[in-house]
Amino acid sequence: MRLTDRASRLVAPTVGLAVVLIALDSLSRFDVIPRASFPPVTEIFDRLWDLVRTEEYWLTIGRTMRAWGIAMVVAGVIAVPLGMLIGTSRSGYVASKLTIDFLRPIPSVALIPLLVLIYGTRPTLKITLAIIGAVFPLLFQSMYGVRDVDPVARDTARSFGLGRWQRIRAVVLPTCGPFLLTGLRISSSIALILVVTGEYIVGIPGIGQATFLAQNSAAYQSMYAWVVSAGAVGLVLNSGFQFAERRTLFWHESQRGQQA
Repeated sequence: MRLTDRASRLVAPTVGLAVVLIALDSLSRFDVIPRASFPPVTEIFDRLWDLVRTEEYWLTIGRTMRAWGIAMVVAGVIAVPLGMLIGTSRSGYVASKLTIDFLRPIPSVALIPLLVLIYGTRPTLKITLAIIGAVFPLLFQSMYGVRDVDPVARDTARSFGLGRWQRIRAVVLPTCGPFLLTGLRISSSIALILVVTGEYIVGIPGIGQATFLAQNSAAYQSMYAWVVSAGAVGLVLNSGFQFAERRTLFWHESQRGQQA
């Protein structure tokens, strides 16, 4: 990729973000948006800078990230093997399709009352909520990844005498890789959203609870600073997964097309 192309990819989003921030700041200062409920952007970032320099800020971020990390690991352990198992068996796919289609549209947030009854206000609630939301994208991507494996390639590997694990490593995983990484990126965003939502609604320590407390005390600069923090965490995670995709799937046509 040429240097000018890389520079344009960095400059264009930065300019776009700057325009949005300047517009929001101006709307607040001229009271087009009520300044009492939406402070100028400069004041929000001043408050964010004050928070960043405190230990409590990073402890709060850490609580949210810990729950997110546990949820992602558990969701991966559940969804990937199960999805690949269902995808390799036509009878398993047919038998489980109705159940999955029934459970998938249920909003995870609607399960919060049930989870409160089970877990109370313990951090386990937000972890479980995030697991439920993160499982389905990974499950479907695993299922479709396995079903996308070329039957000719699978039969060829079998005819050459490759064992089950060798066929999985040489044929199945290269095909499933793009599906799984895409599922991880989608599940990552969903898990973060649900962790913060659980913290906000139930009052579990983390970014969501900090946002709720700032809102209730009318500390709107702090409230928006925490909202910005949640967005920044999501951006970092998404960028990290995109970077992993580019590094891991450099051989795949989707990544070769982007690099070209």
